[in-house]
Amino acid sequence: MRDALGEVQSVLVLGGGSDIGRALCVRLAQGRCRTVILAGRPEDDMESVAAAVSAAGAETVELVHWESTDPASHATVIDEVFDRFGDIDLVYVPAGILGDQAAFESDPTFAAKAVEINFAGLVSSCLAVAARLKAQGHGAIVVMSSVAGVRARKDNFVYGSTKAGLDAFAQGLGDSLVGTGVRVMVVRPGFVHTKMTEGMDAAPFSTTPDKVAQVIVDGLAAGRETVWAPGILKFPFAGFRMLPRAVWRKVAERG
Repeated sequence: MRDALGEVQSVLVLGGGSDIGRALCVRLAQGRCRTVILAGRPEDDMESVAAAVSAAGAETVELVHWESTDPASHATVIDEVFDRFGDIDLVYVPAGILGDQAAFESDPTFAAKAVEINFAGLVSSCLAVAARLKAQGHGAIVVMSSVAGVRARKDNFVYGSTKAGLDAFAQGLGDSLVGTGVRVMVVRPGFVHTKMTEGMDAAPFSTTPDKVAQVIVDGLAAGRETVWAPGILKFPFAGFRMLPRAVWRKVAERG
């Protein structure tokens, strides 16, 4: 449970090898967070994240096997974490792949797998998490969406569609939890310099994992339901949503 100062004391990360997850957990551990559970696959480099979080001050740091593509196991994995560690204050959900639009179009099976990883697997996991948080009567779920899901572009519409679905799901989940003591915050970052975007040309207003982590911490403290990283992105995308499709195609091509 959050301490008397309202700070997070325990966090579960679904996608434990995430660069933003590393930055967030380090920031939390430098505060008053003492328990960090990193859930993911053995190949996700969670060990280096665990080392960084331990060095930052976390006392209990553990790795848990979790596969986004194995929904039949999700409720069991989540239940085991809560049964073992007790109350969890924050569940952060950054799991996902970016992929490549050309690869998706040449291999529709790969496109379907991306949908499974980025959306379907997170739906089942977040529903399992929500049930446990409701039972304990408090907690927060932070779901990583993307500006790519606000308005799909032709050069990444498979990825964008997974984020659009996840964003809508997270908003609905948050609405369903009002009054339970549990809340959901949606994070909409733009281009973030991570291992996932390495080698790509940066988009305008690009940012870093540390800056996104600070946006998340500030958003949680302020009780926000949606945050943008950086915050300035909410203004152009408010306009982009309203553009006729023919105009949007031209804007997206220049972007």
